[in-house]
Amino acid sequence: MGLLDGRRVVVTGAGSGIGRATCLRMAVEGAIVTALDIDEAAARVVADETGGIAAVADVTDAIGLETVMTDAAGLMGGLDALCNNAGTGGMAELHRYSDRRWNRIVDVNLGGTFNGLRIAVPLMLESGGGSIVNVASLSGMRPTRGEAAYSAAKAGVIALTSSAALEYGPGIRVNCVSPGVIDTPLTAPILADPANRTVVEEGTPLGRPGTAVEVANVIVFLCSDLASYVSGANIPVDGGALLPSAQVDSVLARFLDQM
Repeated sequence: MGLLDGRRVVVTGAGSGIGRATCLRMAVEGAIVTALDIDEAAARVVADETGGIAAVADVTDAIGLETVMTDAAGLMGGLDALCNNAGTGGMAELHRYSDRRWNRIVDVNLGGTFNGLRIAVPLMLESGGGSIVNVASLSGMRPTRGEAAYSAAKAGVIALTSSAALEYGPGIRVNCVSPGVIDTPLTAPILADPANRTVVEEGTPLGRPGTAVEVANVIVFLCSDLASYVSGANIPVDGGALLPSAQVDSVLARFLDQM
């Protein structure tokens, strides 16, 4: 018996990385999964891997997304869970962001999450309730240089999660995960540089980047009955990277080395 036996789930940004890993883990736990992605070929590959449904939509297109998610719920016989995972990034100094780049990053990460929530809630209420997990980021909890748009959008996702949890309980639980540096196709070019990987390893108490499966495991937990009394939470999945105070910890580490 799986943790999600018979649950009807939609995962956005399902074509690769955390989204794909989440679809695979949910399928192993017995869920009926709709893999939704802007890339049709990628969505179909994941649907084939899970025995689920492929769906194609841009999460910033509210009308198109509503049509696709409603159709998916119809095919599955309802909707019990949603993982709002679709996202995009980009780096520039704050004053160098163009309107187009800023708007795209905010629209996909924050607007796409809002669209998913707004569409899923009535579908879930018709199905008797459910669970929503939004994928934010450690960058939404602590600012990162060059990621002003991404950090602001992901901070918005965390706040939106809290508001939705407050508004839709007890029928719908809404939670959030905030991954740190995760080894995915998106971060592969960065982590391929040994110097970059060393910086990540030294800055993480667990001593390594995370994996997409490790994030997916937390998402599955939050969608399952094991988390039946968890709502409005934001869980960092970061190997402890959020723990140190860069200012104090670096100074005290020097004293420890001298003892």
